[in-house]
Amino acid sequence: MDTDFYRIQRLPPYVFAEVNGMRAAMRAKGEDVIDLGMGNPDSPPPAHVVAKLAEVAAKPDAHGYSASKGIPGLRKAQAAYYQRRFGVELDPDSEIIVTLGSKEGLANLAQAITAPGDVVLAPNPSYPIHSFGFIIAGAAIRSIPAAPGEEFFERLRMAMRYTVPRPKVLVIGYPSNPTAYVADKPFYEKLVAFAREHKLWIISDLAYAEIYFGEEPTPSILAVEGAKEVAVEFTSMSKTYSMAGWRIGFAVGNRELIGALTRVKSYLDYGAFTPIQAAAVAALNGPQECVAEMRALYKRRRDVLVESFGRAGWEIPVPQASMFAWAPIPEAMRHLGSMEFAKRMLVEAGVAVAPGVGFGEEGEGFVRIALVENEQRLRQAARGVKKLLKKG
Repeated sequence: MDTDFYRIQRLPPYVFAEVNGMRAAMRAKGEDVIDLGMGNPDSPPPAHVVAKLAEVAAKPDAHGYSASKGIPGLRKAQAAYYQRRFGVELDPDSEIIVTLGSKEGLANLAQAITAPGDVVLAPNPSYPIHSFGFIIAGAAIRSIPAAPGEEFFERLRMAMRYTVPRPKVLVIGYPSNPTAYVADKPFYEKLVAFAREHKLWIISDLAYAEIYFGEEPTPSILAVEGAKEVAVEFTSMSKTYSMAGWRIGFAVGNRELIGALTRVKSYLDYGAFTPIQAAAVAALNGPQECVAEMRALYKRRRDVLVESFGRAGWEIPVPQASMFAWAPIPEAMRHLGSMEFAKRMLVEAGVAVAPGVGFGEEGEGFVRIALVENEQRLRQAARGVKKLLKKG
């Protein structure tokens, strides 16, 4: 029996599996583990969103197959969100599709537009689906820097000039997971001009659009003139409204890319459960104080993390956005590497973090810390860190 499955052979062992297994084993023995490893929101969704879910789920006719591209009301709600938040006009019928989370949407778009042998540019380090969605589809990945600076464009120019075959897709994501890097509108303007010149598709991951800590809101690439000629953007309900397990996201922008994704998805699913989509409409169209409260919550946690870990002897760069801190391993323990350091953190400090190497080889020397525990637990984690660093 042939078990050399083509796509499975292209996937390395899941880097986080070992640490996750250790965490589960410790908890099974009754040990207290402060889990800052996975970006899983710990707050409940807004009450009015849950109420809408229950209301629609109680209707007898709400349990059949839904629409693969999303119910019209939800696509209109997403168009209204982009208009008021970014000043971007979108056609709900041809420029928006509802996805089962942004991760599923990006992976299915990769299947729709990529052939074996295609070259895709993706940041390193970055969220794994940015690379592996295309690797599963048969593409080759060429890495570019994650930080949106001049080196980013220099490497981009080199990639377009020297790569054979020429890259056809560029994946970006700001605010970034795991690095928390942010990009401004002038960066997007320069990038759109480059993409139009070189006939390069851009896929922008904007999952953390509403988690920013400065005065300037996170921009969308689609606010740049001409962006819809070359770009599609993914957003998600997961972090903004604490709806991670509901699996609702969106792809918006270029009609050809949205059309390709729509066609592939029509063969693969019947869309999200209709009551969930109705609840997502309530989230987007309803009161938005919950979004500001969510942002303030993560900012307080960020400040507690940076302050308490700093006093414990671990200086954490202050993230300007996202629900993560991207932290260099303390100098005295850097020789361990991110995987061994994450294990030591788990066993000796009782704190789970994500090893940076799981986000690409350029993530080695870092760990990702998620702001998914309350302030008291973050201070408790800092005490564990202090104990670990004293042992060295």
